[in-house]
Amino acid sequence: MENAESILVIIVSSFLTLFLIAVIVLLVLVIKLVKQLKKIADKAEKAVESVEHAGDIFKNTAGPLGAAKFMRNVYKQFKKK
Repeated sequence: MENAESILVIIVSSFLTLFLIAVIVLLVLVIKLVKQLKKIADKAEKAVESVEHAGDIFKNTAGPLGAAKFMRNVYKQFKKK
């Protein structure tokens, strides 16, 4: 009986070791994924801020003479280049 118990202990400890290694590898991959998602979220936030800024510019030019102001701004930008 002692021999069978030793074999079972070796088998169970081997499976436990493999399981722990797999969990550690998965945790490292999850951490890398979270870092990449954070970078993507930061880029998306910058894009939203840029769109908000463009919206503010269009809102300011939407007055009664908005079209004239817009055309004047386009002409100034074209003239600079």
